[in-house]
Amino acid sequence: MLRKSNIRTVLAILHDAVAAILAWVCAYLLRLNFELPPDFAAEIKHSLLWVVLLQMAVFWKFGLYRGIWRYASLNDLRRIVLAVLFTAVAIPFVLWMLRSDLVVPRSVLVLDPLLLILFMGGSRLLYRMWKENGLYGRMKMSAEPVLVLGAGDAAVILSKDLEKNPSWQLVGFLDDDTNKQNRILNGVKVLGRLDDLAHWVNHFGIERVIIAMPSCSHQQRKRAIQLCSQASVEVLMVPSFDDLMSGKVAISQLRAVELDDLLGRDPVVLDDAGLHGLLTEKVVMVTGAGGSIGSELCRQIARFAPAKLMLFEQCEFALYTLEQELKQTFTALDFVCLVGDVRDAARVGEVMRLHQPTALFHAAAYKHVPLMEQHNAWQAIRNNVLGTWTVARAAQQHGVGKFVMISTDKAVNPTNVMGASKRLAEMVCQALQPTGSTRFVMVRFGNVLGSTGSVIPKFREQIARGGPITVTHPEITRYFMSIPEAAQLVLQSGLMGKGGEIFVLDMGEPVKIVDLAKDLIRLSGLTEEEIKIEFTGLRPGEKLYEELLADSEHTLPTPHPKLRIAQARQADAAWLEKLLGWADAATMPDEQVRTALQDWVPEYQPTLNGH
Repeated sequence: MLRKSNIRTVLAILHDAVAAILAWVCAYLLRLNFELPPDFAAEIKHSLLWVVLLQMAVFWKFGLYRGIWRYASLNDLRRIVLAVLFTAVAIPFVLWMLRSDLVVPRSVLVLDPLLLILFMGGSRLLYRMWKENGLYGRMKMSAEPVLVLGAGDAAVILSKDLEKNPSWQLVGFLDDDTNKQNRILNGVKVLGRLDDLAHWVNHFGIERVIIAMPSCSHQQRKRAIQLCSQASVEVLMVPSFDDLMSGKVAISQLRAVELDDLLGRDPVVLDDAGLHGLLTEKVVMVTGAGGSIGSELCRQIARFAPAKLMLFEQCEFALYTLEQELKQTFTALDFVCLVGDVRDAARVGEVMRLHQPTALFHAAAYKHVPLMEQHNAWQAIRNNVLGTWTVARAAQQHGVGKFVMISTDKAVNPTNVMGASKRLAEMVCQALQPTGSTRFVMVRFGNVLGSTGSVIPKFREQIARGGPITVTHPEITRYFMSIPEAAQLVLQSGLMGKGGEIFVLDMGEPVKIVDLAKDLIRLSGLTEEEIKIEFTGLRPGEKLYEELLADSEHTLPTPHPKLRIAQARQADAAWLEKLLGWADAATMPDEQVRTALQDWVPEYQPTLNGH
């Protein structure tokens, strides 16, 4: 029994054979003004068999029967043209080789390939149009009208997929490019500018809009999202420019608008060649590998194919989760999961001795401000300061070439124990820099979207429960960036650092937390009447705004536009020895910790009221 695909192939061959016969006969009829004398009829009869057989053999050789008519494209038409032109040359050559008595008019030799291209190409085009309009066109009467913002390559590719979808009817494009106004793209008109969105939403009764602007800046996409919000329509996004390049712009790749689309920034440009030198075929260690930043660093590093990736993590479950992800995503990656505490000098030294890392990214830390402020202040010092010294000293002893420490904007003019402890950790690395060959690099940045303990997951949970959303203060602001961007800039800083620098990431503009809450409510398809916002007051150690540089510091530019170097107060070996003597105490009350920190970090101004 013939398979369905084989039946289609046989039918396609029969169709082209009939087309070849018709083309050859019609070429004679056109040449003779549709008056066919008996001698020419005999000539057609004698030549037709071998001409058609020759053409069919060439068509098979050119692979015309490997495709599917329903998806006929320009590539298929190109193959048809090439095959027919080849036969147009082959026919008179065969006539000459056979020394045939047949005298085929030259006009027939010209007309036949033209007609054959028309019959074969036209029938395939008509079949595709029939299938698409037959399957989808009749159902479009009840389809939902949709607008696409943007009229570039991504929008055109998407429109072809929308054309096949029975549920949606693309009614127009909107684009600010004046050269595209009133143009027709894939049969659909560019209706006007983005600012005209509200008019066309009302005109067509639009409930859903697709933003297909992957190559535009984040500011332009943010404006498009805001216009959709003002027009009270649901928004979907084409994922990324990479998806356009890989041909993935389709309905299945559309996604809802995320918060980082509103707060988003232009993509990071990395020195890939330099990072390959730092990471590829090298043994790389990440402490705090199971955390938000640590796990993303592992993903980014894995892309550069290290010889081995060392995942050092205290939390067993976080390490297990990352292990399962890396096994599935990076099947060729050689990595080792290491459970351990950064304060455990014996364990840290053991894993470095066994695996000999050449680069180390230190992301392990206690970061939650209110938790570290009360009842846990000394643990913040022990983990963030003593833990950093333990790992940094082991890195020196075991020949680690580059040590990159993840710091925070809360280390600038700190008002809380966590921020002060991270400033001390920076100074520990600076004090170690003059000794040994390890180059220490510190990187400061603010909040990352969706990180463990950040406000975004908390707000999402509160919205899911029906509210209210709790915000500490109506004026509180924070800097935000995405986790992948932060990890990429950490890698770039690690590459650029020569030793002892504190890199400051360009965090963009500060964002009001209450505006963040409102955006999340809106993106969830709800209103502020449905999800209330309550203000609860600043928490212990919290301040209204964060800074990226202390008052006594200044910055120097770097070759990378999103990185600057802070010129901070230095620390020496004598200072470090005293600090370690203090940090080595078994325990210390919170108030005593705060009092002592004012001596170690003069810019530290403790407060429990968030002033």
